[in-house]
Parts: sequence; structure tokens; C-alpha cells
Amino acid sequence: MNKKKPRVVVTRKLPDTTETRLMELFDVKLNVTDEPMSPSQLAEAMATADVLVPTVTDHITGELIKGAGKSLKLIANYGTGVDHIDLEAARERGMTVTNTPDVLTEDTADMTMALILAVPRRLTEGARELRTGNWTGWAPTWMLGHRIFGKRLGIIGMGRIGQAVA
Repeated sequence: MNKKKPRVVVTRKLPDTTETRLMELFDVKLNVTDEPMSPSQLAEAMATADVLVPTVTDHITGELIKGAGKSLKLIANYGTGVDHIDLEAARERGMTVTNTPDVLTEDTADMTMALILAVPRRLTEGARELRTGNWTGWAPTWMLGHRIFGKRLGIIGMGRIGQAVA
């Protein structure tokens, strides 16, 4: 017995391995342009989808949810937040909204550590000066920034990201 695969609409380009796996498991419509879908494109996609996979750049409004097809039961956000999705409208329609809360914890902590080093030492500013040809040579006071050695780092908030930074 052939069971129809769920129709999954992905609103942005995802990593190739993710898209390949989705295509193995589902009837997938991909947004190959990697440009955010317009409200009319989202409405069209939501009319035929069983599952919508949006990202933070997609504003899933109550109006879009109310106009969605009856088969749309899951909005599986590709990312941590759901501020861009009208959760009340989804609840009223009996739709489930999911996200991936831990997916970027370590990556965000990595970026935090990089910024802790880069900002006081003015690394991006110095790199920009080199790339644009504005560096004229070493000078005793050029790009001094602030010393990091010997400083203490206080972490305000020990949630997932704060713990990963620690």
C-alpha cells in the first residue's frame, strides 16, 4: 500500500544534507532562490503544505495562518525563536509550532568568545584598514585597543548560552 508522503514546504535554502534527507522522506518544495518568500508566496505555499519549515526571515502572521489550507498541521521553525510566528492564530487553527531551541547554543557561545577577543583589540577595524589599503605601517599608538590579559569575565545569566561560554 502506497501512503502519500506529507507535503513539506521549506521557505529558505537549507544545508544540502538537510535538503537531501527531507527529499528522501517527504514530498518537498524547496525555495532554491534563498530569498525570503513574499507574503503572497507564503500564502500560496501554506495553501498546499502539510508542514511549513520557515526561518526567522518569514513573518507567519495570523492572516497567513487563517488562510492556510486545512492540511497544514505543523509549522516547524528552522531556528530557535518563534517571535515571527503568530502562535495564538496557530493554536486557534489546531496547528503545532515547533522550534530547535538548543541548535545554536554552542555556536552562539563561540561567537561570544570571538567577540570578547575581537572587540577590545579592535581586530575587525584593523583588518578593514589592511584590506582597504589604509594601513601605512606600524606606529606606537595605532590600534592599541584594550588589554584582555588579567581581566575577569562576568557572565550575566547562566542559561544555555551563558553556561556554554563558561
